[in-house]
Amino acid sequence: MKTILPFLLLFFCGITYSQTTITGSVVDDNSQPIPGANIIILGTSTGTVTDFDGNFTLTYNQDPPFSVQASSVGFETVTMEVTTNNQTLNFVLKEGTSLDEVVISASRTPERIFESPVTVERLGLKEIKNTASADFYDSLENLKGVDVNTNSLTFKSVNTRGFATFANNRFMQLVDGMDNSTPALNFPIGNLVGMTETDVLSVELLPGASSALYGANAFNGILFMRSKNPFDYPGISTSIKKGITSQEAAGDNDYVDIGFRAAHKFSEKFAAKVNFGYLKGTDWAANSEVDKNSDGGTRESNLNYNGVNVYGDDFSANIKDVAVILEGRGILPAGANALVPSERVSRIGYNERDLTTYKAESVKADWGLYYRPWENDLEFSYVGKVGTGTTIYQGLNRYNIDGFFQQQHKLEIRNDNFFVRGYVVSDKAGDSYDMVVTGIQILNDWKDHNTYFGEYAGTYVQASLGGATNEQAHAAARAQAESGRFEPGTPEYQTAFNRSINDPNLITGSKFQDASKYYHSDANYNFSHLIDFADIQVGGSYRQYSLNSSGTIYTDTPENGPINYSEFGVYTQIQKNFELNDALELKLTGSVRYDKSEFFDGFYSPRISAGLTVNRNHNIRASVQTGFRNPTTQDLFIGLDSGQGFLVGSSPDNLARWSRDLDVSGAGQLLGQPATITQTGAAPYTNSYTASSLLAFGATGDPTVLVVANPDLIKPEQVTSAEVGYRGKLNKLTIDFSVYYNSYKDFISQQRVASPLYGTAGDGGLSVAAIANGDWQGYSAYTNAEAEVNSYGASIGLSTKVLGNFDLSGSYTYAKLDFDQNKYPNFQTNFNTPEHKFKAAFGNTELFKNFGFNIAYRFSDDYYWENTFATGVVPEYHVVDAQVSLTVPSFKSTFKAGATNLLGDEYFQAIGTGFIGSMYYLSWTINNL
Repeated sequence: MKTILPFLLLFFCGITYSQTTITGSVVDDNSQPIPGANIIILGTSTGTVTDFDGNFTLTYNQDPPFSVQASSVGFETVTMEVTTNNQTLNFVLKEGTSLDEVVISASRTPERIFESPVTVERLGLKEIKNTASADFYDSLENLKGVDVNTNSLTFKSVNTRGFATFANNRFMQLVDGMDNSTPALNFPIGNLVGMTETDVLSVELLPGASSALYGANAFNGILFMRSKNPFDYPGISTSIKKGITSQEAAGDNDYVDIGFRAAHKFSEKFAAKVNFGYLKGTDWAANSEVDKNSDGGTRESNLNYNGVNVYGDDFSANIKDVAVILEGRGILPAGANALVPSERVSRIGYNERDLTTYKAESVKADWGLYYRPWENDLEFSYVGKVGTGTTIYQGLNRYNIDGFFQQQHKLEIRNDNFFVRGYVVSDKAGDSYDMVVTGIQILNDWKDHNTYFGEYAGTYVQASLGGATNEQAHAAARAQAESGRFEPGTPEYQTAFNRSINDPNLITGSKFQDASKYYHSDANYNFSHLIDFADIQVGGSYRQYSLNSSGTIYTDTPENGPINYSEFGVYTQIQKNFELNDALELKLTGSVRYDKSEFFDGFYSPRISAGLTVNRNHNIRASVQTGFRNPTTQDLFIGLDSGQGFLVGSSPDNLARWSRDLDVSGAGQLLGQPATITQTGAAPYTNSYTASSLLAFGATGDPTVLVVANPDLIKPEQVTSAEVGYRGKLNKLTIDFSVYYNSYKDFISQQRVASPLYGTAGDGGLSVAAIANGDWQGYSAYTNAEAEVNSYGASIGLSTKVLGNFDLSGSYTYAKLDFDQNKYPNFQTNFNTPEHKFKAAFGNTELFKNFGFNIAYRFSDDYYWENTFATGVVPEYHVVDAQVSLTVPSFKSTFKAGATNLLGDEYFQAIGTGFIGSMYYLSWTINNL
């Protein structure tokens, strides 16, 4: 019996384990509650978060003593000891600085921003709550060194350190580890399948090249968005935002933005969440009638007018050449062409406002299931995301993205030391269409180009023979050519419009059709818990593309079939801390990655960095790294008629996949050429002249000015980046300063060329005749620039407390392109970044109890915008956003009133987009954690 009794007692203890319950609160040093603060039992994964009033209750299956830690982003962490059951813990967290915040993006491991080896920008819960912008995504504009270009109300493109376009495939967005770029377009469409604001935990932005850890697309920077885990943040949250947008071109229009989050921890093993977001408004209308041609003027003063936001007037003809052809066919009497001047005349197009409703809408939802089999940090999860929306996108042309649908599905297993994930991203184009091509197709349905210019030239001759002046003859010719025009609002116009936007054949229609996808997997393991010498990580990724646009974007016509290809990468990183003495600590980080696309040779991307911490308040960092980016799916496989020329990707097998039958002029047929000639995708790369030399030939008639182009096929672009920076705290002042220099090799670009329909470029004979007769085809070829391209810049951010408890911050960013434009006048770098930017913010979260405010100011220097759609100077602008907020703890609610562009000075950030007006809104957020 004495032997059995101890075993019975042990068994009894095993089935009647102790439980310790603790309660308490978390407040800041002004005695204000901190909702969403993390409460965790030290050394375990057991924890909870505070509710809206800063209170918590936590039960732990162990007798005291043990330690409990309270933490919240932007505050210093506090640990307290639990010595008895039912103990009450009241934590007071002292507000820290932004440098105390923890990030994971810089080194794929948690570390303070203060110790990060490279520049990192961050938005936490506090910054998101207090932003003066309309939502958290828009508030990225206020981060140091960040450019956010407004494509439309619901589509903004984030970028850092230059070379920005709306099709920004140099910059990566990751949402809980998933790439947010669309398979068809190769870049993110804003926050379409991003996150609802109520589910955002943090946003980290890593400027500059990051290929050493994140691969090919991490070339200009990465945006990391992390959501709230339902184990840590259970409860229901909702946000309702209502207001108006105000713009001179579009007037005042309603705006609504709704977000909802529900999360529940069913047990210590299983939790789930669901999110929903809905936004609806009216887009910023684009109504620029500035002439894109170098001669300028208006429709009334310029026969060859081509308005920025007028579509269809891209088509023009030299009416003397038309008269020559008509005379040769016997339609005009002999010698009639002598009466016609050598002048280019364009068609009268349709304004953009007649080709879109400017509807802006976003609907998105996501859900997640999370399982922790042993109630510790090992977690299995499934996450699904869907998003659909209507917006405006500007690339080669202006596009109405209508009902675009994207979905993502991810499976992941992870703990504190590793993760393995796999996900699929797919999209459908919905009812999206090219507005420029739509305008052209409506004109063609009414009257094809040959008929239009034939009537114009013929009427001009008849008027001249009747004694009309040049001006009178042009007026008569225009009136006859425009006879029967389909006017917006008429049944004929609507029929032609509907036919075009529902026809996916871009020779006859303007509809996009796409069902592309990619499959991605990646993994990472951190050996720091196994190896004491240093923190060592290894990882890798694999991606498989499947392009299926039915020939409307890529050369994946039904005859050719879908396009499939893959790429992979592996990397390793080692990080070591050296305590030199009590005042000095040195952190060294080295990493290298190998990436391989099936079309190109493999590429190594090394990075080395050092950070020296002095007296725990000052950190000096330096890094050198290389990066690269593979040509995108569009660079490789596009086959698109832009209305002004063809875009043909330069993958070797794409050259044979693309072909077109092109008409030969009467003058060409007189030279013995057939009525049609077939050109393949090889034409711009093997038989072409530069577009600029074609213009010179047209102006001078001198064939010696023609320059053979024949650009090389595309290959990966490389960059070497060096950065030096300083972070420090001087009493209440926080400083973050950095300078960088980037040197690019094989800069990926597009070159405009013209391929003669007969003859060989450079032959001095038949090809020159083809150019002179107008028998040539324009192309945009994807290649690498011969030019040496470099860029450099610096940024500094300052933040402090003034007047007691007021937050004051400011930043300045300098960016400069180092490129010899005179040597390469036809090369567009698309740097598209102001040389000087200044940003500032002033506010107080507790001006008085439960009431706060924030004011944000942004200044941008003027800059030159380059894009395939339009180029020109973007003037400098000044923007002020402001908000006031009231917290009502008894209703677990926060009310906010805000305005963006409060001064009402409309501005634009790219040539061709609508002017950005003002937004005024009221919001109500309920946070029942």
